Amino acid sequence: MAGLVARRRRRGEHRQRRPRRPLAGVLLHVDGSTHAWLGEGRGQQDLIVVFDDATSRMYYAQLVEQESRLTVMQALRTVVEKQGVFCSLYVDRGSHFATTPTAGGLADRQQQTQIGRALEQLGIELILAYSPQARGRCERLFGTWQGRLVQELRVRRLTTRLAANRFLHQYWIGYHNRKFTVAASQEGTAFIAYRGSDLNKIFSLQEERVVGTDNTVRYDNLVLQIASQTFRYSLARCRVLVCRHLDASLSLYYGQHLLGCYDGKGNLLARPKPSPEKGERGRLRKTCSASQGAPC
Repeated sequence: MAGLVARRRRRGEHRQRRPRRPLAGVLLHVDGSTHAWLGEGRGQQDLIVVFDDATSRMYYAQLVEQESRLTVMQALRTVVEKQGVFCSLYVDRGSHFATTPTAGGLADRQQQTQIGRALEQLGIELILAYSPQARGRCERLFGTWQGRLVQELRVRRLTTRLAANRFLHQYWIGYHNRKFTVAASQEGTAFIAYRGSDLNKIFSLQEERVVGTDNTVRYDNLVLQIASQTFRYSLARCRVLVCRHLDASLSLYYGQHLLGCYDGKGNLLARPKPSPEKGERGRLRKTCSASQGAPC
């Protein structure tokens, strides 16, 4: 009709640049980038990085064959061991971070992933990004590295993942932190040193199983034989926790009791030391008090 203005498509939402967090350790990013990092003709590899939102300081970088929940767990464990426990982690909605029943829809927070469970045990908040723009800092970082790191590896003739990872650890991470980091708006750090001894268990793939009548556990086509325990005559029909660790070894837990450690083929590696009996605990306290002048 004459005099009417034709309809136009509605413009996208007006976005503003998100300010950095004020303190190191408040928010970390973890992400992977698939690229021909070792040069043309050598296929593509995934580069996993963990860096700080407040400063862009790089805490971890590793070339892997393919990003997975295990390779991401290894990255997060390394950061916690070296830097400490941080407050929150910003990630995309990959399947190892969140379960999304409908493509493009909201993640189901009730269906916790292995990484989500590990972060919850450490008290770290998991923040999911719902748009590519929300991951802008990661995209810009990978854009810079794809232009520079690939050339550095080519000039040095580093054509294997082993050699490239050695270069990343010995030179490139330090170079990035000297050249591309910024000062946080506040002094100090939000990292807290991890004082526990359960990182090996926390950063593992965990599943529950029911013990058979012959005190064995079936897991991933393996049969794990449970040795006799001092605290219980038999564990038949009990529910136990199977942990597959980052080095492919296995361990079994019944509550807080470590039942056994196994190699990747299911062979028993070590029999857990039994807890001291009541009388033994008393003798241990007396011995400790006499030798140190203080109770155990």
